[in-house]
Amino acid sequence: MNDAPPPTHGAAPGGLEPHRGTLILVLGILSLVLCSFFTGIPAWIMGKGDLAKIKDGMMDPEGEGPTKAGMICGMICCIICAVLIGLIILLTILGGGLAALNS
Repeated sequence: MNDAPPPTHGAAPGGLEPHRGTLILVLGILSLVLCSFFTGIPAWIMGKGDLAKIKDGMMDPEGEGPTKAGMICGMICCIICAVLIGLIILLTILGGGLAALNS
């Protein structure tokens, strides 16, 4: 009998590294819906790295679509959150200035 444990994941066809497109897509969607920066930044970083590996032929190209979609969702979330934080800071500064003028 073979006592070796079964592999945790299979290799992609042609000996390529398996893609993480589904994971990146889930992170990107979660960033838009619920978790903002906490999953948006990893989706962006992981997506960029995986797309580079797919382009270089080291990763399974089947996951290119979900990887791009997840990365774009993460990018959109990060940009929206950065703009909102900037607006909050601006409104806080303006509100403080107006309060100082009125007192």
